[in-house]
Amino acid sequence: MTTTTDDYDSPWKDILEHYLPDFFAFFFPHIHAAIDWTRPPVFLDKELQQVVRDADLGRRLADKLVQVWRRDNSDAWVLIHIEVQGQEEADFTQRMFVYAYRLFDRYRRPVVSLAILGDERATCRPSQFTLELWGCTHQFTFPVIKLLDYRARWAEMEASANPFATVVMAHLTAQTTRQDAPARARAKLHLTRRLYSLGYQRQDILNLFHFIDWLLRLPDDLETQFWQALQAYEETQKMPYITSVERMGIQKGIEQGFQQGRAEGRVEGRAEGRVEGLLSGIKLMLEMKFGADGLRLLPEIEQIQEPDVLAAVLAAIKDAPTPDAVQRVYTPPDDEG
Repeated sequence: MTTTTDDYDSPWKDILEHYLPDFFAFFFPHIHAAIDWTRPPVFLDKELQQVVRDADLGRRLADKLVQVWRRDNSDAWVLIHIEVQGQEEADFTQRMFVYAYRLFDRYRRPVVSLAILGDERATCRPSQFTLELWGCTHQFTFPVIKLLDYRARWAEMEASANPFATVVMAHLTAQTTRQDAPARARAKLHLTRRLYSLGYQRQDILNLFHFIDWLLRLPDDLETQFWQALQAYEETQKMPYITSVERMGIQKGIEQGFQQGRAEGRVEGRAEGRVEGLLSGIKLMLEMKFGADGLRLLPEIEQIQEPDVLAAVLAAIKDAPTPDAVQRVYTPPDDEG
């Protein structure tokens, strides 16, 4: 199995932007009820990044800053800072405090700080930062959601149409199946099929599948089996949303890479130019078809200087089911295994 590091950052950011009202309805219903949703929220990512740079606190996990309006007063807007914390961090509460006071200092508006804790230690629930000296006390407290708590609410999430039920189940599944690829493959198929059973619209299915697919990465053989099973399921439902859109887009890129590699590989009179052209097409095709798992082959492929071998690799990628199948094209049998 190809070892990968679960990445909780980008998919969380994307899903927050797609389904912000659902986020509050799922995790913070009292806040959802207090927001005037007739006025579209405004995401302030650039402004938050400026605060991050000024604070000099290094790279952070997924976080969002959003401007919303209160239901009880349409002219009153507030800032909400949302952070998804994937791992324990010693200075987490201090950082939340720094963000809050810097945002308040800049905007002179109420700042609501919210944290989603996605780590795997049940007792880790940081929610308060305190400074105290000589009778002077600064105490900062913020609400937190512990995703581990939702394991006990699995049946409730299964029945929920809120997109964040899917988000939480995918996140928890990524943790519990980290060392069990077959179980991860079964869970990935179940969560994906569930999107259809809930009656989501096509774009919602694609958005949520992107989240599931990002977190529940599979080794090559199980990934191939997953796509075959999903295609069969979509055919029975007569809703080929994912396999026709996602995979057709990838296939188009593969075809473009194949044609590009062939064209650039026909440089007359210069073997080095032909090698360079073929490598360019190979890189594009590996990335489009297999993503990071495909690109791991690139360093060893770049050592090949025989144009005929590279042309064979280029042709093989087009129909290869896995990166290992590509590798066998240029690896002598005696060197395998």
